Amino acid sequence: MTQIRQWILIFVFFTYPISGYVESLGNLAQYPPSPIDLTITTSEDGLPILKPMELNLLSGNYYRLGINCPDVKDDLTGWRIEMVELLNNSHLRLVTVGDIEIHLQGLSFNAIECDEVGSGHVSFVPIKPGVYDLYVGNVPSAVGNPIGQAGIQKDGKFTFGTIIVR
Repeated sequence: MTQIRQWILIFVFFTYPISGYVESLGNLAQYPPSPIDLTITTSEDGLPILKPMELNLLSGNYYRLGINCPDVKDDLTGWRIEMVELLNNSHLRLVTVGDIEIHLQGLSFNAIECDEVGSGHVSFVPIKPGVYDLYVGNVPSAVGNPIGQAGIQKDGKFTFGTIIVR
């Protein structure tokens, strides 16, 4: 290697870590989170109804998704909410159920089940733009499947909403 190339490599090695260093744009979970609400009710024929059917989010923004289940009667009439792709492409911060807070700090979970009247909240920062499914269906035990079984409960009633991250 020539002397000039060696000096160029030394220059690049010592210059770029300092001048090429890119700082973070700040706290990914800048308080306060923007509130968004999802309400799940039950139609007369037992299907879940989502309001709204579509959520529009911006990547890099901090959100607090309120999941409200106002008309669940018991474990067998409850709803399971899954948004696996969104959660896999988000920085998760906090799950709140009643007065209980679960600080996730980036860890994940699979689903939220509403098996009694109430609300829960998930605080997160979507990282990757995309269109993600929001599945709401029967809790697995309501259709004879093992408790906690993930995915579509094909023997049950379900619907899909959409989460769009730009």
